Amino acid sequence: MEIGSMIRAIRKRKNITIAQICEQTGLSQGFMSQLENNKTSPSLATLESIAAVLNVSLAHLLLSREERINIVKKDERPLTSIGQQPMKVYELGITRNMRVTLVELPAGYSSSDKLIAHEGEEIHTVVEGRVRVEYGAEVTELDAGDSFSWNAVVPHRVTNIGEQSATILIAVYREREWM
Repeated sequence: MEIGSMIRAIRKRKNITIAQICEQTGLSQGFMSQLENNKTSPSLATLESIAAVLNVSLAHLLLSREERINIVKKDERPLTSIGQQPMKVYELGITRNMRVTLVELPAGYSSSDKLIAHEGEEIHTVVEGRVRVEYGAEVTELDAGDSFSWNAVVPHRVTNIGEQSATILIAVYREREWM
């Protein structure tokens, strides 16, 4: 873990000096320098006092790099296609158990050739367009602004029944980790 580097970054962003942290925590400047250079490991009590001065939670300081904020700029979204479909799938964000995508489905196309089932729970919001949703024996039509959710172990499919491309925001949660 690189706790020291994170402490330094937070301290600098908040314009707090090492001297101010030392004054409020009782720690030496030498110790703080070693800590910020990841050359020593602090106790939990020390981290708690530093977190209090920085006005952040102890949990924030203990997060691994993978657990911290992940930013995806609009122009840098990873794009994938599924099979031979002209459907575009943009990855907006991913954590251990959740993935959020933005799917563009051309007019007349479906998310799959047949009803499919897989692990996970999904929440969908139709951002643009008109779609037909098939879920087991249920079929419904939805417009922009409508949402639906389901357990993905039931066979399902989404079809664009509009004349323009449909855009769907999808959040998928599953017990097994994505990463």
